[in-house]
Amino acid sequence: MRHRILIVEDEAALVTLLRYNLEREGFDVSEARDGDEALVVIDENPPDLILLDWMLPMTSGIEVCRQIRRKPETRSTPIIILTARGEEGDKVRGLESGADDYVTKPFSPAELLARIRALLRRANPAPSDETLRCGDIRMDLAAHKVHRGDRGVHLGPTEFRLLRYLMEHQGRVFSREQLLDAVWGRDVFVEARTVDVHIRRLRKALNSKGEQDMIRTVRAAGYAIECPD
Repeated sequence: MRHRILIVEDEAALVTLLRYNLEREGFDVSEARDGDEALVVIDENPPDLILLDWMLPMTSGIEVCRQIRRKPETRSTPIIILTARGEEGDKVRGLESGADDYVTKPFSPAELLARIRALLRRANPAPSDETLRCGDIRMDLAAHKVHRGDRGVHLGPTEFRLLRYLMEHQGRVFSREQLLDAVWGRDVFVEARTVDVHIRRLRKALNSKGEQDMIRTVRAAGYAIECPD
């Protein structure tokens, strides 16, 4: 299957470069030059992955990302933010807005392609009839759905992979670096702080009022999921 990638970028030369490299690798490519156009294109024909510039005319890339995550039909679409803003605070803000990855300009086309493939691979896991359980949390790997009790839990692709890994290794504490290798992959280079951002998002999705937080933070060590008997 040919995956379709939407490039949301107002710099014509960069769009040309991205289109050339993506089409050469067998991807179908569409474009939007500002945030408002991007939202229209996504509504009309949701892509498999979005390359999203931070600094866009009209609606900003960060706001576009937030709006994509609010809609059920695009909540799990992988998003990579492209930006010249390389400070740690900017990266955290981008990830907290709902992005799955963050690439600072200028970047290597080869590295970007590796990140794209990794996200698409993880967003489309091999079919499985396995169900994972942790207390009242139920993860259906075949349907790619999570429930807590009777409530459906909506997770982005990265949070889904992160929860799956923790549930497959219940009670074991993993460092940020171990989680990066297991969930993001050894071929993708992201900062350890990224794990903290996605853990916060995972907790927010899993825990409603009165529900036990089963994800345990171990100071100076990492994270684990603790399931009641």
